Amino acid sequence: MSLQADIEALYAADPAQIDREEALRRFAEFKFFLNRGEIRAAEQKGGAWHVNAWVKKGILLGFRLGELADVSIDGRFRFFDKSTFPLKTLHTSDGVRLVPGGSSIRDGAYVARGVVCMPPMYINVGAYVDQGTMVDSHALVGSCAQIGKRVHISAAAQIGGVLEPVGALPVVIEDDVLVGGNCGIYEGTIVARRAVIAAGVVLTGGTALYDAVNEKVYRKTADAPLTVPPGAVVVPGSRPAGGAWGRAQGLAIATPVIVKYRDEKTDAATALEESLR
Repeated sequence: MSLQADIEALYAADPAQIDREEALRRFAEFKFFLNRGEIRAAEQKGGAWHVNAWVKKGILLGFRLGELADVSIDGRFRFFDKSTFPLKTLHTSDGVRLVPGGSSIRDGAYVARGVVCMPPMYINVGAYVDQGTMVDSHALVGSCAQIGKRVHISAAAQIGGVLEPVGALPVVIEDDVLVGGNCGIYEGTIVARRAVIAAGVVLTGGTALYDAVNEKVYRKTADAPLTVPPGAVVVPGSRPAGGAWGRAQGLAIATPVIVKYRDEKTDAATALEESLR
C-alpha cells in the first residue's frame, strides 16, 4: 500500500486495534516527508489552492499515537509534549537563521533555506514556510499554514492554521506578501501574491473585505475562502454599525479596506506608506 493509503487506514482504525509499532514506523516515514516539504497540507493546482486532507489526518494520527513526554531543558525550564512531535532538528547546513531567544519550531514543519526566525516566534506542525521569508518577534505560524517565498510576517502577527476539520483549507500567504504587525489572518483566508496587509488588520472567514478601488466586496462563500486579491494594499477601516440605536451612538465596525494596488515598480513598504498618508 502507498503511504497515503496506510495513513488513511490507520487514521480510520480503532486505536486499540492497530499495531502500534507498525503505526509509529509509518508515521515516522510520513513525518520525514512532511519535514522535507515533499508532502504538504495544502498546495496549488491549476491556479487554485486545494487541501490534502490525508496529510492533516497524518498529523492528527501523530497526536493520537504520541504519549506525554518530558522534554525539559533542565530542572528549571520544564516542558511536556507529545512524544511524536518534539522540536524540529536543524543544522547550519539547513540554512535557516534561528536567532536565540525563546523561539520554537515543531517537528513536522517545513522551513526552507533562507528563512529568518526572530525571537520569540513559533512555527507549528504542518506549516510550510518557503525560502527567504522572515517570521518576526512574537509572530505565530499556525498548524498547516502555507507561507510563500519572501514573505515578511511582522512582529506580533498571528497566522492561523486550521488543522481541523481535515477537509478545511488552512491559511495561505502567497509569495512576496507583507503582513504588518499585530495582524490576524485566520480560518482559511488566502492572501494572494504581492499583497500588503497593514498593521492591525484582521481577516477571518466572516470578514467582509471592501475594495474601494474596484468598488467590490469580497467574502467567503460556500465554495471559496475569503481571498485578498494579488497586489492589494489592505488597511484598517470602519463602517457604521447597523440599527437606529447603533447609529445614534455613533458606533462603527472595524472593516478591512483595499485602498490601492501595488504596481510592478512599487515595493511593499512604499505602497503602504503612500496608502497611509
